[in-house]
This record gives sequence, structure tokens and C-alpha cells, in this order.
Amino acid sequence: MARQTILVVEDEEDILELVRYNLSGEGYGVLAVQTGEAGLSTAKREHPDLVILDLMLPGIDGLDVCRELKAYASTRSIPIIILTAKGEEADIVAGLELGADDYITKPFSPRILMARIKTVLRRKTKESVNEMADISIHNIMIRPGRHEVTVDDQPIPLTSTEFKLLHLLARHPGWVFTRYQIVDGVHGDNYPVTDRSIDVQIVGLRKKLGSAGKFIKTVRGVGYKLEG
Repeated sequence: MARQTILVVEDEEDILELVRYNLSGEGYGVLAVQTGEAGLSTAKREHPDLVILDLMLPGIDGLDVCRELKAYASTRSIPIIILTAKGEEADIVAGLELGADDYITKPFSPRILMARIKTVLRRKTKESVNEMADISIHNIMIRPGRHEVTVDDQPIPLTSTEFKLLHLLARHPGWVFTRYQIVDGVHGDNYPVTDRSIDVQIVGLRKKLGSAGKFIKTVRGVGYKLEG
């Protein structure tokens, strides 16, 4: 199994070295940077398995780093554990609301940090497996492992984009996705199409799904959802 890599974004040299030493001792690969800008560029380039993110950073602070990492499809799934000064409850809440997975306050026990890291990484692995789980909703069956969709047990031939679009909506029934979020989720960052092209994909998908196409709802002025 490939060694997991952790990105540490921390401007205090002694804390950075403490975390690096303990991570290396546990067998993790370590990427260490001291600014928010370097953290963003390294995460986007290297796609680590987890980010340990200090909130008090020079330049771009930790909350802005977290916000940007969670805004893009290519880095959105990377778990983040935030480091914060003891008592900064508002920062902890803000980080968790932006999508951070856990937090630890300074000063901290390296053993507790390692335990938190292992817990978050196990959760990420479980979620990755769940993304490949079959989904049954209304009379639609989606089998990601086979890249197969059936309606009333009849196979529905979909393009790769149509399949990804339906799978995205079906994983979150009832959630409303904007056109931009769908483009980002289906194609990844910087895909060279306009968000209005999603309207065309939705029309084609509804047509192929036949009677089940009615479950894909237009939310006027916002985007689309799959009725739960």
C-alpha cells in the first residue's frame, strides 16, 4: 500500500518540526510549508492525503486556505485538521463550517494529534468506498462499479458526463446544485465549457431516463436537484 502523505502548513518552526518528526515516525510522507500561499499551491500540485493547517499564518490565513481548498473539486475531498490557539472558539467554529474535518488546540499532545489523524484518514477511506456503492432511488438503479444505470430494470445507455451528473445528484437527493457546482463536480476545475451547457446535458439525461426523468427538478434561478 502506498505511503500516505500529509501536508503541514505551520509558520512556527518548532511546532512544524515537532509535527514533522512525529509524522515521519509513524511512517507518513511529510510536506512542510510555512505560509498559506505555499500551502495552497502545494495542496493543488501534490494532492496530499490530509492537511494539517494552522489558522494564524502570515499572508493568507488558515481560514482562507481552508475556504479555497474546499471550493475546488480537485482539493475538496482532502481532509483538513486545523490547529488553533487554545480558546479561539470562533475560529474553530468557522473552520468546521468551512469544511474542516477536525481541530486540535495548541499546545497539543503529539499522541493525540496522531490519533486524530488516523481517525480522519479512516473516515476518508470509508467515504471513498461509499462513493462506489450502488444507489437505488425511485425506479432508478445506479451501479458506479459497473458504470451502469437501469430504470425499471431496463439498461439506460448514458455518456460518461451524463452518468457523472446523475451520480452526483443521486448521492445527495434533495440537494440543489448550481450549474457551476455541477460543472465543477462532474468535470473538475477549469473545464472549458459554460455552465449553461449543463442545461443541455440535463435535457438529454431526462429524455434518456424516460418516465424517471421527471425526478430531476429545475430549481428556477438556482440549478437542479434529484427529488428524494
